[in-house]
Amino acid sequence: MRLQFISHENSRFSYVEGCIKALEGGCRWIQLRMKESTPDDIAHNAEILLPYAKEYEAVLIIDDHVDVCKRVGAHGVHLGKNDMSPEEARKILGDSKIIGGTCNTFDDILRIDKFVDYIGCGPFRYTSTKKNLAPLLGLDGYRELVWKCRSQSINIPIVAIGGITINDVEDIINAGANGIAISGEILNADDPKEMTRRFADKLL
Repeated sequence: MRLQFISHENSRFSYVEGCIKALEGGCRWIQLRMKESTPDDIAHNAEILLPYAKEYEAVLIIDDHVDVCKRVGAHGVHLGKNDMSPEEARKILGDSKIIGGTCNTFDDILRIDKFVDYIGCGPFRYTSTKKNLAPLLGLDGYRELVWKCRSQSINIPIVAIGGITINDVEDIINAGANGIAISGEILNADDPKEMTRRFADKLL
């Protein structure tokens, strides 16, 4: 999970096309996030992507929709703070599925750490790909959250997200994050595959 691609669409690429570009560039963890779409549309795109995930030995995570994850047989689900609780999702999906949760504060982490496999923590800085942003964390925010977690023996992986650029990767990892999640910086690049490779190389 060192590098995660969070899907969106732009004038050049659909949700599916963007995910495929990231896979081709070396990303092995795709989150299908389609905030304004119906469950049926999300399931349809997930079913298209699953064979690609298998081909590239990658993980396909569904954003928000536990029912879609179970229906299509995706590898797991990522839950925002206003979605179904990770505890309830675990009861539905069982222990074999990956469950991620969004956090912005240490209190957020304490509420869900026993029920999730990783935490998407952000935003690092302002990003236009997500509405209703929580307060920005910056490097100091990650350092503080990681220190608090480790000091209480909470060793769950923390994945930084939100407006991250290629030049931020080293600093964010040095601040204690276990990985990064990228969306616009890859999809809006002149060559999304090459940009994905650059991110992947930084995380080796």
